[in-house]
This record gives sequence, structure tokens and C-alpha cells, in this order.
Amino acid sequence: MITPETFRAAVESKDLVAILGTLDPAIEFHSPVMVKPYQGRDAVTGLLRVLIEVFEDFHYTDELVGYAPAGRPDRSGGPPAQALIFSARVMGKHVQGVDLIRFNDAGLVTGLTVMVRPLPAAMTLARLVGRRMEQDEFA
Repeated sequence: MITPETFRAAVESKDLVAILGTLDPAIEFHSPVMVKPYQGRDAVTGLLRVLIEVFEDFHYTDELVGYAPAGRPDRSGGPPAQALIFSARVMGKHVQGVDLIRFNDAGLVTGLTVMVRPLPAAMTLARLVGRRMEQDEFA
């Protein structure tokens, strides 16, 4: 079974094939710079490929794991949710961020929300990723 540690190890090793193996086919990815989420493994794959390329010195610094959504009576039986705090650089600018990850009962990632700071680095990331995604679309 895939566990939260499986996703983290795949991301830290920049192994796109391993990352894709942890994703549910219907994953929903919320980007810090896009209004609409990316829907489905195929759409998310292109974005993850670009992010792996543009983040420099990417590493997770902290991890939080929980097992049940708020308000659920059984607080121990639900699929895990995870927050991974990361540090990286984008074009030489320091970035701090959080990956908020939701899993299904099989351990596959069903939801991924990314938040980054500070604003100047987030804007640089948005421009760079946007250009790369456009290049990939027309390549």
C-alpha cells in the first residue's frame, strides 16, 4: 500500500514515475497561482514535471500527518491527510511552501494544494512555470 512516506520519498528524489504512481487518476491539484485546479493525473503530470525542473535545492523541512477530517466522529479510521513544509529556490529566490495532501483509502493522493511564500518568489515561480507550461503545450 502507498503511504504518505511513499509520496514524500518520490518527491524528494525527483522521481516523476514514482510520484505518478502515488497519484489517484482523479487527483485535483490546486496551484498557488491558478484559479482553477488541475484535474486528473494526466493534467497534473505536466505541471509536476515543470515544478521538478524549476525548483532548485528542494527539500522538505517538516511534516504533519492527521487521520480524520474535522467533525468526523471516528477520529482514527479515515485515510491520512498530510502537510509537508518545504524550502527551495526559484531562479535564486528563496521559497518556502506547504504541500497539503489528501489520500484515499488505498493510499493514493486524491488532492494536492500547494501554497508558497514570500510574494516576490511566488510571482517569479508563477511566471516561470507559466512560460514552461506554454512551451510544453506548443512543443
